[in-house]
Amino acid sequence: MARSLAARIERFPVQGSFTISRGAKTHVDVVVAEVSDGPHTGRGEGTAIYYKGDLAELALAALTGCAGAVAAGAGRADLLALLPAGAARNALDCALWDLEAKQSGRRVWQTLGLPVPQPMLTAYTISLADPAAMAAASAVRGRELLKVKLGGEGGPQADVERMAAVRRAAPDARLIVDANEAWGGTDIERTLRQLAPLGVELVEQPVPAGRDAELEGLNCAVPLAADESCHDRDSLDAIIGRYRFINIKLDKAGGLTEALALRHAAATRGLGVMTGCMLCTSLAIAPAFMVAMQGSYADLDGPLLIEDRPHGLRFEGSDVYPPDAALWG
Repeated sequence: MARSLAARIERFPVQGSFTISRGAKTHVDVVVAEVSDGPHTGRGEGTAIYYKGDLAELALAALTGCAGAVAAGAGRADLLALLPAGAARNALDCALWDLEAKQSGRRVWQTLGLPVPQPMLTAYTISLADPAAMAAASAVRGRELLKVKLGGEGGPQADVERMAAVRRAAPDARLIVDANEAWGGTDIERTLRQLAPLGVELVEQPVPAGRDAELEGLNCAVPLAADESCHDRDSLDAIIGRYRFINIKLDKAGGLTEALALRHAAATRGLGVMTGCMLCTSLAIAPAFMVAMQGSYADLDGPLLIEDRPHGLRFEGSDVYPPDAALWG
């Protein structure tokens, strides 16, 4: 049956602003791929990885360039040769998964042999700011797991003060930290020793990608997770012995297909998995849910940080509910 590919960019405003060590964002542009065989249409969404120089416009151009191959029958197995990892391949890969689910009448979780999806605890992100503002954002009741963005002015010692303020404001919350590559060249062991009594469970990416050797031989009081240093299976060898977890994001991996393969490869190497996301809508979180079902931590709050698309995922308390077939898969 003949197939066609349509792609477009959609813009969604951020709720307030989203601030990390690299700056603030007031909106996010996502690229949407739709693959149709006539009776059925599969959809997928990707967010360009800005710190790698990707742009929504570049992702859209890449998708447009694949239209002929998709019409000729290219499937998920062909995407590695068609597109590099990134937003374009993610959007197209997820659209093909969605199309196959609609064609077969089986949900993606059934195809993967997973149990019936259940509501899942997800982290809620606290943007980088001064301690008082971060404490105020953390004090909202009912959030069981907070992911706190650090790497601000004043260096690691000021970050410890930010975390102390967050802990005072949210005494019962579980805490994970994202340093966003900002602690390179500092005494990371000392910072982790100061964070451990605050109950911090995990610290993401303390050093810039490519400088992971700075973590060699550290006695870490809090486990470390690789984010910018781990994109796909080819990244794993460089992080073994330096990190105990990886953060899998479908945009980094280039789709659900590679994300699932990366999760399996990480497990065989004894690495724990957090499933994360870029700023995105529920359409991007739906396939990420399939990976998060098989991991230790979920950080799938992207739709809560923006003005989500209509009929998106249901978030209640600290839980995200599984997608229905009308949204994806």
